[in-house]
Amino acid sequence: MSIKKTEQITIHDIARALNIDSSTVSRALNDSPRVSSKTKQRILEKATELGYQRNSLASNLRTNKTNTIGVIVPRISRNFFSSVISGIEDTAQEAGYNVIICQSFESLEREKKIMETLMANRVDGILISISMHTVNYDHLKPYLNLGGSIVFYDRPCHFENCSSISINDYKASFQATEHLIQNGCKNIVHFSGPQLIDLYKNRKQGYVDALKKYGLEFNEAYCLESKLSEEDGVIFAKKILEMGHIDGIYSSNDTAAISAVQYLKSQGVNIPKDIAVVGFNNDPISSVIEPGLTTINQPDFEMGKMASTLLINHIENKKTKPESKVLDIELVIRNSSKHN
Repeated sequence: MSIKKTEQITIHDIARALNIDSSTVSRALNDSPRVSSKTKQRILEKATELGYQRNSLASNLRTNKTNTIGVIVPRISRNFFSSVISGIEDTAQEAGYNVIICQSFESLEREKKIMETLMANRVDGILISISMHTVNYDHLKPYLNLGGSIVFYDRPCHFENCSSISINDYKASFQATEHLIQNGCKNIVHFSGPQLIDLYKNRKQGYVDALKKYGLEFNEAYCLESKLSEEDGVIFAKKILEMGHIDGIYSSNDTAAISAVQYLKSQGVNIPKDIAVVGFNNDPISSVIEPGLTTINQPDFEMGKMASTLLINHIENKKTKPESKVLDIELVIRNSSKHN
């Protein structure tokens, strides 16, 4: 049988080549028990010989399932998020799902457009870490109304009984602040993320409660709020020098902490003798800068695996109840915080 290379091979071509019904070919390619092993083998060999490729789009339309999940990430350049995505892909591919990764770049408008795109591509489920500007979730409702499954990761949200995977941000912040206090700090500045987001609210509360436990007064002026970029770290370092009596910094991420450390050192500040510093995320650079940055280590890869597992479970078992899982953290102590 001669078929032009440019033509798409169909089950009818395989059927003609073997002189059997196309319905038998279809059953064999779908591993139906109604077709004998011998016939199935003949059909699979002929399909391979002719270069047959399954039309997944047609198959998806029949099953109303694409075996694809969408992942919305604020910034893939952040080591934490790239590790989470590795965990997501590891589990998803093992379960036979493809992954579409989209970056919101911390923009609510971009997040809304991504949701529309993922809906148009009929993904079976969505994993989302909301942007720093996402204060309501109306743009997620149309997807949920269509029967889609959503799991929040890292930045948990209480919305429409959706599941979430996060870390114990309160405990992490309490430990970070307590560590600075136990190392002699009395005037500790907190680099905070936007207080519209529960994650950063919880980190601030952990900081506040640690101060209270040790009888230190909470000063709102010591809470510096931003997107925690490198530039923000430098801006905050300059403010700290103007304040004049700060002896500790607890930052809600490593990015702002590291840029602050670099700027303070350039101005003759001794880290940690003059100002002790603790970050958050345990980015790879935190162990190689001088001094090494004390920080919070998160189980990022494990978070991705658990989020992916939870979402796929929701997709395949529609009646599964929503879950909120909170993972533990570890304070990694390095030289940036050792006063003694």
